[in-house]
Amino acid sequence: MKNPVSFLRKIALVEAVSYLVLLGIAVPLKYAAGMPMAVRIVGAIHGLLFVIFFVSLAQTMWVARWPMGRGALVFVASLIPVATFLIDGRMKGYIEEFQRER
Repeated sequence: MKNPVSFLRKIALVEAVSYLVLLGIAVPLKYAAGMPMAVRIVGAIHGLLFVIFFVSLAQTMWVARWPMGRGALVFVASLIPVATFLIDGRMKGYIEEFQRER
């Protein structure tokens, strides 16, 4: 069985980068340069990545039998810019934990 935690970590990092691009590049382009299309495009990409992240989180919680608190931590981190990067060390540990248990 493939490791769902590994995929979750990867999609969380990609989603976090898209969030930072949205907030740090697209939104300023919209308001400072009058380019609302930047938010539409990056926002749509970020939204899709967030849905993939959320489904992956739910799947990981089910397959790896994560406690609700762990899932909540990962979810809340996805809502706070850069927090995903701060918990990345824990995510690596969760990957190893899943591998040991299988």
